[in-house]
Amino acid sequence: MMDTITQLAARLNAATRITVVTGAGVSAASGVPTFRGPGGLWKNMRAETLASADGFAADPSLVWEWYDWRRQLIREAQPNAAHRVLADWTQTRPGTTLVTQNVDGLHERAGSTNVLRLHGSIWQLRCWAECNASGHGWLDERVPISPLPPRCPHCDALARPGVVWFGESLDAAVLDAAVAACNCDVFLSVGTSAVVYPAAGLLHHAQRHGAFTVEINPDATDASGVVDLVIKGKAEEVLKDVDETLTRF
Repeated sequence: MMDTITQLAARLNAATRITVVTGAGVSAASGVPTFRGPGGLWKNMRAETLASADGFAADPSLVWEWYDWRRQLIREAQPNAAHRVLADWTQTRPGTTLVTQNVDGLHERAGSTNVLRLHGSIWQLRCWAECNASGHGWLDERVPISPLPPRCPHCDALARPGVVWFGESLDAAVLDAAVAACNCDVFLSVGTSAVVYPAAGLLHHAQRHGAFTVEINPDATDASGVVDLVIKGKAEEVLKDVDETLTRF
């Protein structure tokens, strides 16, 4: 009987449409802290408290201090083997779509194309007052940001991070594109807790389209009991093994 790595490689080799959904576990090996678990606290505060419109309204300076700290950590981080493998697949395997819940931009830095960012980008800023001149926001890669908190260059209102906070809706166009990508042959959920919706629901869309579904994660999640194949392990290790096996087909 084929082992799980070989089984997945065989499925990928035969597929024409591949969709990969990634979560914080993909960036963990790069040193990017995750929301959940011991690394999810900052100054004894939960990320869910800081990453919200209410939290920003209550103390924008505190929220921006947290985001500035995160941006500095991410700037020092480098894409790991998982990012590099997925980047290669998007470049060399037509029909591969990468959907990420991560806001760190490491997929793009690794060279990934056709990336759908469900939760936005930590490198994008938006006007808190939503002035017309600011549109959908602007790129700001300064590390550290100064002054802090930053302000909208168009109306001088406070700027906010261009990410989707808890309690906010995803960009409809991005979500629609992600759902459309679930019409695929192989669907991989990689390094995600599978508890945050609507991202966690993409698996069910893929199953309805008849996709072969796979979970790659060190720990069991809510998705573990419903996917076709579970591979327990770190994303950077498993994906590297899968990619090396693909070269033998």
